[in-house]
Amino acid sequence: MSILSITFHTVESQLQTWEQYLENELMSLVENFIDVEKYILSEVNTEMLTEGKNTNLLLIFESDEKRQEFTETELYNLSEIIARKFGENVMIFKTELNEKKSRF
Repeated sequence: MSILSITFHTVESQLQTWEQYLENELMSLVENFIDVEKYILSEVNTEMLTEGKNTNLLLIFESDEKRQEFTETELYNLSEIIARKFGENVMIFKTELNEKKSRF
């Protein structure tokens, strides 16, 4: 198992447009990611954030290789799509989570 966390930070002025994009387009893209076994889409609540909003997409892959392939193709494409639509108003932060220990 291999996990990728993608956080989307949206500035305050774009929140309504981001929410519409999230519901109408992003979820459709996520559903069509072939190598993703499971995902969790979450709103991030934190006391540290005073402007805008963070949304997190946690993706679970079968292997590190599948995660790497996804990062090089699908994530790159997704980043380009979001950049064209939102410019610098939505920032994307990628975090690779490397399992040390787990219990399911």
